[in-house]
Amino acid sequence: MRQNFVAGNWKMNLAYPGALALISEIVDQLGAATPTDPVVVVCPPFPFLAGVGEKLPKGGTVHLGAQNCHQKESGAFTGEVAAPMLASVGCEYVILGHSERRQQFREDDVLLGQKLKAALAAGLKPIFCVGESLETRESDETFDFIAKQLKDGLFHLSNEEFAQIVIAYEPVWAIGTGKTATSAQAQEVHAFIREQVARAYTGAAAADVSILYGGSANAQNARELFSQPDVDGGLIGGASLKAADFVTIVRSF
Repeated sequence: MRQNFVAGNWKMNLAYPGALALISEIVDQLGAATPTDPVVVVCPPFPFLAGVGEKLPKGGTVHLGAQNCHQKESGAFTGEVAAPMLASVGCEYVILGHSERRQQFREDDVLLGQKLKAALAAGLKPIFCVGESLETRESDETFDFIAKQLKDGLFHLSNEEFAQIVIAYEPVWAIGTGKTATSAQAQEVHAFIREQVARAYTGAAAADVSILYGGSANAQNARELFSQPDVDGGLIGGASLKAADFVTIVRSF
């Protein structure tokens, strides 16, 4: 069922004491969960997952997620982290296909498809990212590019598997640059993604899937972005590292 959703991607930031302080502030400022609250997820670096998870009240408003996982369940993969490991420390969600993983670590749609299967098999809910570069947008190829990312990376899933997915649209040209897509630009792409889901699956699946905006959303622009009919929340980067800003974003629906 379609839900409003805010996920904080802490990326490679903080030290352990700072991570514990940040999650304590977020939990305190959010207070008790209410039926109208969005789903809130925090995605710390791997070494902090267990400790941050221990700070989350059982049945509370904040859920634990990871920033990536390996496609294999176990094995001789030094430095990697498997999906069952994430589940074993309390993770419920995992980000897959983030533009930084695609660009810096050369993750392609074949690999991401394998990671999706591994995450789902471990009981995790993937937050699957798509989005175009500035060059692609300026070449007027945004929709073809995103359609291919969806088709090759995501639409191989069964109906039951797809029902566990959250999609995040992250215009690569607006990540870490201070630039943000206008609310109209975000809505246009989100509506296109929902249309592609309806074609690949069903209208009901398209109506149910949460689609997040992931391009430098912050405490100042979140309310306008989230007011768009097909924008169901945000995948938040830098603003998730400041408790007050992150809580303001959560309260922006």
